[in-house]
Amino acid sequence: MSRLLIQGVEGIANATEMGAPGLASETWDTTDPKLREECGVVAVHGHPDAARQAYLGLYALQHRGQESAGIATADGQRLANIKGMGLVSEIFTDDVLQKLPGQMAIGHTRYSTTGDSALLNAQPIRVDSTKGLIAIAHNGNLVNLGNIRARLERDGAYFQTTSDSEIIVQLIAHSKAGSLVDAIADSLSQVDGAFSIVMMTRDRIFAARDPRGFRPLSMGRIRNPEGPDTIVFASETCAFDLLRAEYERDVLPGELVMVTGDGVTSRQYANGVPQSSCIFEHVYFARPDSRIFGRWVQESRDQMGRQLARESGVPADIIVPVPDSGVTAALGYADESGIPFRFGLIRNHYVGRTFIEPEQRVRDFGVRLKLNPVRNLLEGKRVILIDDSIIRGTTSRKIVRMVRGAGAKEVHLRISCPPTISPCFYGVDTPSKRDLIAANQSIEEIRRFIEADSLAYLSLDGMLKCCGSTDGKGFCTACYTGNYPTQWVDVDEILPATASI
Repeated sequence: MSRLLIQGVEGIANATEMGAPGLASETWDTTDPKLREECGVVAVHGHPDAARQAYLGLYALQHRGQESAGIATADGQRLANIKGMGLVSEIFTDDVLQKLPGQMAIGHTRYSTTGDSALLNAQPIRVDSTKGLIAIAHNGNLVNLGNIRARLERDGAYFQTTSDSEIIVQLIAHSKAGSLVDAIADSLSQVDGAFSIVMMTRDRIFAARDPRGFRPLSMGRIRNPEGPDTIVFASETCAFDLLRAEYERDVLPGELVMVTGDGVTSRQYANGVPQSSCIFEHVYFARPDSRIFGRWVQESRDQMGRQLARESGVPADIIVPVPDSGVTAALGYADESGIPFRFGLIRNHYVGRTFIEPEQRVRDFGVRLKLNPVRNLLEGKRVILIDDSIIRGTTSRKIVRMVRGAGAKEVHLRISCPPTISPCFYGVDTPSKRDLIAANQSIEEIRRFIEADSLAYLSLDGMLKCCGSTDGKGFCTACYTGNYPTQWVDVDEILPATASI
């Protein structure tokens, strides 16, 4: 059974209770060393069943975080919040959703650690402050939270969690600004780093992005011919499709949007900061059917595959993607090269969590649990494998061995982004630099390690061009270059700490 943290629900005292059957006590499968996005957010204003709409939005954003989820709702008088460990569908059964009445909702799904500290840090975070009840859901990481937190604690702030998201709420509570919207704008101007945020009071929804626009956040509209339209926000536009909402626009970098019963208003709380949106959203994180930073992810990945074929073509018989993230780039590579595309690796989509502690013997077996080669397609063939990234290199080596073991005559690996050489400080769960193989070995050394016949990455200029950048600007590429758009901060200072209870 999963544990739920319940706050502000009518007839139920604030408490942690057992909820729907779940997987909260299980160990997350660490066999896949892909970079993980920290979270996704959604907000709904003006819908009679806002909690269920938020649930559907989070369901569409489940790929952005699979370890905890939460939904807060408001009806003009009360602000309720329920969150728990596990997948969205595990936590929010019909019985749980019925405890969340209201016409407004915000939701959050997160990749985090396991255990009680993760439940404590699960979002939305609900705080009763001098500015009233506020709930917040945040995608990203702040990089100057250490000094701000110390100052707030000196001013009497009491933190419920170790999440950096709560710092924004505390800044709002301690702001000397006269109105709530001014307090929010004042608070956002004090923090640095990556944040796409949705906030809710008893009667208003707020949405904001950091001045550099690191993380995506889009606004949509559900048309209602019999009354006011429903306004929705989500980390990715794929959520709008499930909600039958029309994409309206992106929340701009440095913009604060407020939605009330009177409509939508907006203000710029920051201007003149160069945009540095996370390019890895287009490389890997976002779903191909989403429109991110004004561009379809499908188009970017198709172009990455085509550019990769132009830059590093090699004679071969078939193109095989590493599913699922390598599929779109592989299709582009196949079209550009004229080499047939084949699903030579089949992914088991029902493997994700494991009951076994992730010891090395399990990790060695994990790839075969998830992927299986199609021998009759691979045997005797010269194979080009297409993947989106190499992080530690261990999984790539196992996949190359698997394909070769299925009878492939040659195995060439092509990666649809440049080598990852630096950790991310802006909301991505990244290994330290010592664990990034490309930060410590040359491409030839990596090729020998993964046992491929050849290895090539997409160039930095090629990747930027494929994502629509004509001048090489507008994106954060720090994980590929080591050049950070904000002041450098040690990763230990910004990753979530272990909570003491």
